[in-house]
Amino acid sequence: MSKVPLAAAALCAASCFSGPLGAAELTALETRWLGAAFPVLHYARSLALPVDIIVQPQARPGDVPLAMGFDGGRCKLVLSLRGNPGAEAQLAGVAPPEQGVLIEAMAAHEIGHCWRHAQGAWHVLPAGFVDVSRETAMDPAPDPAVLAASTAMRASRREEAYADLAALAWTRQRHPAEYTRVHAWLARLRRDQPVARGSHDTRHWVALARDGRRFGSAGQPFDDALPPWREGLLHDE
Repeated sequence: MSKVPLAAAALCAASCFSGPLGAAELTALETRWLGAAFPVLHYARSLALPVDIIVQPQARPGDVPLAMGFDGGRCKLVLSLRGNPGAEAQLAGVAPPEQGVLIEAMAAHEIGHCWRHAQGAWHVLPAGFVDVSRETAMDPAPDPAVLAASTAMRASRREEAYADLAALAWTRQRHPAEYTRVHAWLARLRRDQPVARGSHDTRHWVALARDGRRFGSAGQPFDDALPPWREGLLHDE
């Protein structure tokens, strides 16, 4: 497969998806990130996913470089690179020529969130699964605030786990020779968790995906991520 030059891919991404900034206004860093993400964005367009790209003119404290939001039935892929000192912290220690596939995996993670929304499956468990909280099992009369917070965090963690697996399924299909490296990178990112069982504590799902054969075989990354995601749900108590 021939590769599209990063600048051309970024220009196409900026023109093919609506957002507040035109392609001519992109910085070199934004061009590099959008160029790396272009294959995922192109795939999203082929699925008719309702994606808009939003380029933040100034990042806020704590902003991550790529994030997915939702508004009016559309997915908002938000790029927060300008004025963001931690924009490339997740790429620390990775040589620039090897960063593109990681940025592409990040984009697949975010578009995985969009796919779940478009499927009407956001925070919805697969058939046969029942959501029983640990707090309810341990305490017949749990504090409602504690229970609500725990339920929300658990639902977020499950969606983050699905998106991590979508990113890995994408990599396995599009960059099989890079799968082991991308998996190891993601495992390192998830290894240190400020809060155990927090919203990004997807470690046991990522561990399941060490063997790429656990994924489905449809050749559609967002479908192929579902088997290991369901398997991980069995242990998400």
